[in-house]
Amino acid sequence: MKAVVCKEHGLPDKLVFEPQWPDPEIGDNEVLIDVKAAGLNFPDVLIIQNKYQTKPDLPFIPGGECSGVVAAVGKNVTRLQPGEKVISMGAHGAFCSRIAADQNTVFPMPEGLSFEQAAGVAITYFTSYHALRQRANIQPGETLLVLGAAGGVGTTAVELGKLFGARVIAAASTDEKLELCKQLGADEVINYSKVSLKDALKELTGGKGVDVVYDPVGGDYSEPALRSMAWKGRFLVIGFASGPIPSIPLNLTLLKGCAIVGVFWGRFMAEEPEVNLQNIHELWSLFAQGKLNPVVTDLFPLEKYEEAYACMMERRARGKVILTM
Repeated sequence: MKAVVCKEHGLPDKLVFEPQWPDPEIGDNEVLIDVKAAGLNFPDVLIIQNKYQTKPDLPFIPGGECSGVVAAVGKNVTRLQPGEKVISMGAHGAFCSRIAADQNTVFPMPEGLSFEQAAGVAITYFTSYHALRQRANIQPGETLLVLGAAGGVGTTAVELGKLFGARVIAAASTDEKLELCKQLGADEVINYSKVSLKDALKELTGGKGVDVVYDPVGGDYSEPALRSMAWKGRFLVIGFASGPIPSIPLNLTLLKGCAIVGVFWGRFMAEEPEVNLQNIHELWSLFAQGKLNPVVTDLFPLEKYEEAYACMMERRARGKVILTM
């Protein structure tokens, strides 16, 4: 099978494209999937550098999520059958033609989505749904600020925030990205490469501040966003796509009466599987009703994996970056 393989840690130029990598063998509780498309996420950038929480042994195939068709199932698998369209998510293993996945990480593909759209829904939508529902407990009428709003998780946070009844302020680095955010329903937009984020938020909220900050970016934007919190606000730590992990003056939480809340969907899935499954059920219903429309604008064939990684690492992506087989 075709596969992108990490044989030594480093940046994407260290990865190797293997046109004849051995097919995986499935265990009793596993599902063999013919992969049609795979989603590229920020953890995929970290894991090949050995900087992620999960550290697989070399060599390994990166890629945390994919969509495809069930080719075979292990003897203990009863809820999935060959021929079914599915999605799968895990720590790695998806950037290839075939993957053997634990049955607990495989779900029927949402209705009405293409393979390319479905390949990118798991990590982004699952993260944002958990973040806004369980971690922020966002309420109708509250104000939500989404940093990096045109990226993979950012677009889903904009969509879901609107569905949950929030007033959504989308912040991104270019006017083109912000145009996409408007199309997704953002009420207000901020180009933080042109204006002061803190000043813009003060003006847009009349000095009140924002109730919830969704921050997958980190770096220079986290502190001004935290300084713009409303009383009893919730600052959601999603990730650090810009690179640096910010050092936050904790006295700000005292002055604002706000909370800094960590969001780690992978740990949540393991610790609270029943709540996670309920989230998935609710998300699938929203997909079926056509209320969510995954944004996929950057498609790359598997052989062009370096270009796909560059699109994400240089923060040029609008929506999800997808590798196709």
